Amino acid sequence: MTTIGRVIQEVRDDLTAAQQRDPAARGVSRLEILLTYGGVQALLAHRVSHALHEARVPLLPGMLASVMTMITGVEIHPAARIGRGLFIDHGSGVVIGETAEVGDHVTMYQGVTLGGTGFARGKRHPTVGDRVMIGSGAKLLGPVVVGARSKIGANSVVIHDVPADVTVVGNPGHPVRVDGRRPEGPDADWAHLPDPVADAISGLANRITELEELLAEQTGRKPEGGQVHRLERRRGPDSAGG
Repeated sequence: MTTIGRVIQEVRDDLTAAQQRDPAARGVSRLEILLTYGGVQALLAHRVSHALHEARVPLLPGMLASVMTMITGVEIHPAARIGRGLFIDHGSGVVIGETAEVGDHVTMYQGVTLGGTGFARGKRHPTVGDRVMIGSGAKLLGPVVVGARSKIGANSVVIHDVPADVTVVGNPGHPVRVDGRRPEGPDADWAHLPDPVADAISGLANRITELEELLAEQTGRKPEGGQVHRLERRRGPDSAGG
């Protein structure tokens, strides 16, 4: 397949990804998506700038990437390797660094960073496997590897490798399970992912309450000062349920 043919096929895959994974895009024509979706526009520009970069064309790849950053708010280095069917939802604030590698059918939300650490040359940006989902504001830093079908929770900071089929939340990111099982499907309930720090604080607060009750039984006096209430996890409506 020629370079032009490959770029055209990649753009078709990107448009299909937007139609399949964005509920607002269902029933919307591909032309309208191409003209109004900043993430799709940024990917189109990257497909072209990456081809120019691979052909060792000077200046133009960087200029095209810079212009599209100003227009869409999405910054993708021309050297970054992007697989088929990437969907960048909303897009603004997404940064994909020079040595980043993104697999096929990946989904990213606004504010995601695939960033480097330090000033050394060579591989210094993340490698993201196929069908990974990365929540809003998540930061993947350094040459970490994220396994296929994993999910990165919103605002998580990933600085270590992530195995396949794992959900990660927190800063730094920790592998977790939701209700004892792995979240399934593209509509994972991002709003109610476990919070390891909150769980630890909750455990301490509950333990303090138990100790105060034991102390009151032994001394016949209730503790003075502020009260520590037993904490219970509260859940709102399922954000994945529409």
